[in-house]
This record gives sequence, C-alpha cells and structure tokens, in this order.
Amino acid sequence: MRALFLVSFAVALLTLAIALSYSAARKQSASAVHSGPYLGLDLNEYPGDEALLVFRKTFSFISFWLGPPPGEKSNSWQGKRALLKSHGFGFVVLFNARESRKLRNSADARQKGTLDAQAAAQLAQQEGFAKGTLIFLDIEEGGRLPASYHDYLQVWSDTLTKAGFRPGVYCSAIPVDEGHGVHITTVQDIQAHIAAPALVYWVFNLACPPALGCAFPPQPPSPTQSGFPPATVWQYAQSPRTEFSSGCPANFAPDGNCYAPGDTKHHWILDANVATTPDPSSSNE
Repeated sequence: MRALFLVSFAVALLTLAIALSYSAARKQSASAVHSGPYLGLDLNEYPGDEALLVFRKTFSFISFWLGPPPGEKSNSWQGKRALLKSHGFGFVVLFNARESRKLRNSADARQKGTLDAQAAAQLAQQEGFAKGTLIFLDIEEGGRLPASYHDYLQVWSDTLTKAGFRPGVYCSAIPVDEGHGVHITTVQDIQAHIAAPALVYWVFNLACPPALGCAFPPQPPSPTQSGFPPATVWQYAQSPRTEFSSGCPANFAPDGNCYAPGDTKHHWILDANVATTPDPSSSNE
C-alpha cells in the first residue's frame, strides 16, 4: 500500500510539474508573439460600433479625437472612449492644430497655443483620460514651418505639460525639396526649434520604401524605419492613396483606399500605422 501511495504521489507531482511548465511556456510564447511593433489605425470620423470587432482582429490601437478633426465642425468620437477600451483598444489621442496662415504673429501664436493646450487638457479629462496621457497635436502642413508656428507649438507643449499631460506631435517625415540641394522634413524642423526633450513624435511617411502601402504583416516594421528614427508611431499608408505612395505595391483597393483585412465589403476607409507599444498614448508609458 505504501509503495502504491508513493508511486501515485510521484505521478501527481510529475503531472503538476508538466502542467506548470506548459503554462509558463505558453505565457512566454504569448509574450514573444506580442512584443511589438503593433499595428493601429486612425480615422477622422468614428466608424460606428459595428466596426470595432472587425478592426480589433488586426489592430492594437485606434485614434481618438478630442475635438473636431481637420475640416470638421463636430466630433463623432465624443463619449466613445469607454466602449473602445472595453474592446481592448489602445489609443493615439489627437487634437487638431491651427493652420500657420491663421497665426498672425508671435504674440497671437502664443495666445492660441495656450488656449489650444488648455482645451485639449480639459477635453481629455472629460473623456476620462488620466493625467499623463500623451496627446498628439495634429499638424497637417509639410516642409518648413514659420517662426510663429514654432512659438505656437512651444507654448502648446509647455502649457499641456503644466496641465499634467504629455505633449506629442503628428507631422510629416516626407522630405520637401527647397532647392539648391536642400531638403527638409516637418519633423526635423520641429525637432530643431522646439525646446521640449519629452516631445513624442508620430510621423507620416508614405513613400515605398520604407512604407508598405496598404499591408498588415504579422511582424510589421518598427517606427524607427520611418525615416525619422526617434518616432514612436509611424503612419505608413493613407486613404485615399496619394502621390507619395506611387512606388508602393498594388495593395490598395481598386478605389484607391485602404481597408482592414476583415472589411471585405469595404465599409470603413482608414489610415494604417505601426507603433512601439499597443497603447501609445497610455498614461503608464
């Protein structure tokens, strides 16, 4: 009896050891699979609740506008943070920047930078984003920016930081030819003028290479390959396809737009991104 008990006990211990080893291996494997980079998408208009299950099959994070996106007078994302989070999405939080032509001078730029940062912080809190959340200022203009714009961006960054949030910029990493052999990207221009060491960069560069066109590989390239190595987020495809993507593979839809792999009926036009983390705007980063 005693020998039989010892054998049974040994078998039980061996079974437990195998189970624990298998569980640890699964966790280690899952960690390796999800070590990044991570795919994400951004859109100006909220796509509708029915799109979320389709998007989540491919994407780890999604855009979230705090105010009206470029060219819009209203914001369809308002009140959607909790639902998006319940589906497991991380965020790239956005606030639309002023156009340079609307900044009359340095004093006007600084005043508007302060107002915009205060508005972004207030809206972020209203939507339930914690202090420390990274907010990207959406700058659509390419090439070199005027001095007044750098004043605007500096004050926006400083004011947002004082409000308890982290500043970032979404801007171009596409070189612009200024003639006489001089090329400049907006992100290089910003980096050279803004005294904000903690400023985080989300860049768009659509040219292939290094971009992918409308593709979503299991192991996407790092944002460091965007043409601006300090970038933490890289938008590599826009809808509709632009002249910058003319050298990309023919992987856009026939209408020239980019869609999620699961969106077989092409309901939701999107822009494609990759990031170093699954939740780029997280207050825990």
